[in-house]
Amino acid sequence: MQITKRNVELRVDDSLMRVYVASPKPAGVYPGILFYSDIYQLGDAMLRLVNYLAGFGYVVAAPEIFHRVEPIGMVIQPDDLGRMRGNDDARRTAIAEYDADCRAMIDFLKGESAVNPNKIGTLGFCIGGHLAFRAAFASEIKASICCYPTGIPSGKLGKGVADTIKRVNEITSEMLLILGTLDPHIPENDRHTLITALEQAKIPHQVHLYEAEHTFMRDDGYRYDAAASTSAWAEIIAFLRRVL
Repeated sequence: MQITKRNVELRVDDSLMRVYVASPKPAGVYPGILFYSDIYQLGDAMLRLVNYLAGFGYVVAAPEIFHRVEPIGMVIQPDDLGRMRGNDDARRTAIAEYDADCRAMIDFLKGESAVNPNKIGTLGFCIGGHLAFRAAFASEIKASICCYPTGIPSGKLGKGVADTIKRVNEITSEMLLILGTLDPHIPENDRHTLITALEQAKIPHQVHLYEAEHTFMRDDGYRYDAAASTSAWAEIIAFLRRVL
């Protein structure tokens, strides 16, 4: 399916949040997806993922997650200096600010004429996986996909300690976790904590484990795994088609 692309300006707490939106080109009403990037924001690798998903029939909206501390349009380079910068941006963003951005994005998708407001999901990578997990606390979110989400058991997300793992009972969506068994940022103990929390809260969920490293779905890095990424995308599309 062909897509269209545009940038949208949203104001949250008097900060301008740029949102990249990719939509199916044919006229119609589609499910909406709140897409969360990793700490490097909306560089080419992330935009390719947004565009790819939109081509399956979704209106995909991706905000700049560090809009309060970075200039509009800032793409952080995926190298050692960029990693330090992105992690510092994350630490300088309050948990409540991430939550306010989430609410603004959900309201934006609900107001789009091409989006079915009863079919909204979320997808995120790395820190974005954690944000997608938190987005599932909102009643409008029907499907949440968390790809190697960092910091959920420890509460590491932004300024302060995130209460994400303590609020699993608030989730009303179905969940899909994509995890790498070679990922040092989400070791086996953290994977067990995540899965156990979902099981105990009786949240409908799927877990797919790949013998892959962190960020294995990012195609511009040395940890990219094409086979694992292709398999993960097949599971993501099947999950979204079923749930939404």
